[in-house]
Amino acid sequence: QVQLEESGGGLVQAGGSLRLSCAASGRTIRMYTVGWFRQAPGKEREFVGNINWNGGTQYADSVKGRFTISRNVVENTLYLQMNDLKPDDTGVYYCAADPRTWTMVPVTYDYWGQGTQVTVSS
Repeated sequence: QVQLEESGGGLVQAGGSLRLSCAASGRTIRMYTVGWFRQAPGKEREFVGNINWNGGTQYADSVKGRFTISRNVVENTLYLQMNDLKPDDTGVYYCAADPRTWTMVPVTYDYWGQGTQVTVSS
């Protein structure tokens, strides 16, 4: 199984940028669809974006054109570059891995990190 650890969260003003990292260990991320989800206080966890074993990507409509997912298979790390951040992007960001499918649905992801907080001030 794979273990995941996020980093890179913080406080940023609206319009700013952050890059999140997700370091994987135990298995190579090339074996999985790996993705980012986020959860704001009082709301359900929602899909942000993912990248599959072939490098294909999917994004939530709310982040298209602003967020970019990438991976470094040598470093076994997933990244989320977030530009033009908005207050609605505030939440805990989780990295997750799905060993079987390429979906936007949290329940199909078997492995999760502990999350990193992103706060965007207006």
